[in-house]
Amino acid sequence: MKKIFSGDVSRRTILKTTATAALVTAVRTAFPSGAFAATAEPEVKGAKIGFIALTDAAPLIIAAEKGLFAKHGMPDVEVLKQASWGATRDNLVLGGASNGIDGAHILTPMPYLMHTGKVTQNNVPVPMALIARLNLDSQGISVAKEYADTGVQLDASKLKAAFEKKKAEGKEIKAAMTFPGGTHDLWIRYWLAAGGIDPDKDVSTIVVPPPQMVANMKVGNMDVFCVGEPWNEQLVNQGIGFTACTTGELWKGHPEKALGMRADWVEKNPNAAKALLMAVMEAQQWCDGMDNKEEMSTILGKRQWFNVPPKDVLGRLKGNINYGNGRVLENTGLQMKFWQDHASYPFRSHDSWFITENIRWGKFAPDTDVKALVAKVNREDIWREAAKDLGVADIPASTSRGKETFFDGKVFDPENPSAYLESLSIKAAS
Repeated sequence: MKKIFSGDVSRRTILKTTATAALVTAVRTAFPSGAFAATAEPEVKGAKIGFIALTDAAPLIIAAEKGLFAKHGMPDVEVLKQASWGATRDNLVLGGASNGIDGAHILTPMPYLMHTGKVTQNNVPVPMALIARLNLDSQGISVAKEYADTGVQLDASKLKAAFEKKKAEGKEIKAAMTFPGGTHDLWIRYWLAAGGIDPDKDVSTIVVPPPQMVANMKVGNMDVFCVGEPWNEQLVNQGIGFTACTTGELWKGHPEKALGMRADWVEKNPNAAKALLMAVMEAQQWCDGMDNKEEMSTILGKRQWFNVPPKDVLGRLKGNINYGNGRVLENTGLQMKFWQDHASYPFRSHDSWFITENIRWGKFAPDTDVKALVAKVNREDIWREAAKDLGVADIPASTSRGKETFFDGKVFDPENPSAYLESLSIKAAS
């Protein structure tokens, strides 16, 4: 990672200083990260950005803790804890000017669901802009201890007999996720369906905010859940259940959270949007440094952020996974990626998969023009501008990462979403 400037002279002072061409050249040579790139000043000095207590919110938290928003001319950015994804949505609907928020650490499909009015009150659309991905991988699908004898891991079919027995006894099977149509909903549905379990017919899906997952499984309110870290690791550390698989095992290198902003805020403050993004991108680079993981876990564990023991964050952050069922693996390569492998760049092809999966489960109509919808919401152009100003050398040449292959052999071709849908045997969409 390029060195983050931490000297006494502010970026604004440098920009305002009348300097010779030689001095400007010298500064650019000294600070190749682009911290002093000749970009227009942000229109505003702050923004209200929401986050949920999940490890993939780290780039926003680190940008605040390390002074990176201030470095890029946005000293008044507030990173504000949200109680649930529903609260995040409601505060985005309000907007920062009305005591809500301007943007958020968000489940990648949510900006699309909000933009089309699928999850807003009275189905009123709220135009949204997705300006970056925050991470790849490292969510988990965890199971209550009562199912330990099934040996369930990647193959969810091992739960079928146990589920059928429990249902025959008149009991409900509950699969918890964090928001209908969100990433965790799609991961647990994919996993169940691949094992021959219909998530709409064989189980009841319920919504539980991420920080409440462990407590709810502890009292028997759910049989399985899908959530991000540190909650799967905390579940194992407390001996309440076990992780059947991580989502990186379903789809290695999958996209997860995004940085979503109200479109009107971005349109009104284009320079501020870019400055905000540059701070987050620098934080993503820092977060990926293996030498920074312990400090990062300590920061995230603080009361104002996650309020958890750092050990609940650290293990899986390093790619060391105690599944809680006798499997303990180290250096798995399944750790959360914040920068490597183009983790920060919002590939449009990935957004196409999330929309296609939401067509699969009935959230979007089968005739949805996937490419057109992605083009309206995905602002990868802002990411490219920010990357250039930061001096990032490795910028993806294409907005598509190409075909994606899942653990069960299914292939998603972003150029032909309908063929992917047709290949799936369990789905709500006709």
